Amino acid sequence: MRKFAERLNSALENQLNEVSSNGETLAERYRASIMLSKKALAKLKNYIHSYSFENTEDEIHFFKKVKPQFYNRYIYFINVYNLIMQKPLGGDEILKEYINIELTDLKRFFDHNQAFYQYYRSGSCKMDEVYFTRGGFDVHVELDDFEDDEVYSTSHDYKLSKIIANEKYQDYLNLELVNINNNVNHAQDITLELPLTWTSNKTDMVELIYALVALGVFNNGNAEIKSVINFFQHILQVDLGAYYHKYTDITRRKKERTCFLDKLKVALLRRIDEKFALDEPIQQSMHFN
Repeated sequence: MRKFAERLNSALENQLNEVSSNGETLAERYRASIMLSKKALAKLKNYIHSYSFENTEDEIHFFKKVKPQFYNRYIYFINVYNLIMQKPLGGDEILKEYINIELTDLKRFFDHNQAFYQYYRSGSCKMDEVYFTRGGFDVHVELDDFEDDEVYSTSHDYKLSKIIANEKYQDYLNLELVNINNNVNHAQDITLELPLTWTSNKTDMVELIYALVALGVFNNGNAEIKSVINFFQHILQVDLGAYYHKYTDITRRKKERTCFLDKLKVALLRRIDEKFALDEPIQQSMHFN
């Protein structure tokens, strides 16, 4: 099961990366992403209906880790697509008000699910057998967050997917607010005293971003490559274009596959050694005094 899920997830991510780098409108790209995610979910569901879990641990892993990995994307893409299609016409203030209403709704969702949200954020496993195995719950109690398929659902796997998706949607909305405020500041000719620009090559940035996402440093490891790419592009004002092709070039390297990361490590160690060399005489002088 795990190998099948990994292959399916890898194929879906490749397809989503291709969609994000094409020339269609933002709405068209998100609509295509919804359809791709829906197809992947259908394949996953068909596979599980003919699969027998090896043990309870295997079942928990699927409903806590695997299924939400696919489902949260689907929910997130729908959220963003609906936002794009329903954005009100008008100036920045009207748009900010609309986004803030969305953020308020998200806060209400997190508050309503506070106990389980804290359980998820804490990384606890104590209730996993209750939350992420099938058959041990009352469908009517969890009616709002339950799929009508007891073979393919537990009491909390959909709720977990929704929490992860809403965290990502919240980040998207906050970034939208930053973009609006930056546009306002630009119109008022307010600039950073020391603006930062990326002066290394674009492949180096892609290598760095993929490494950060692989390590899971954003959103408890739930950030999508595309979201992080968009963030870096905006903050550093650089267009990475077909970034997935750059990543593919990295994976095809025969030697020094992580050459930029290797350079980072060497540069940091050199800086640390230089600081130590400078600090040591001062510490010795203080000791003798």
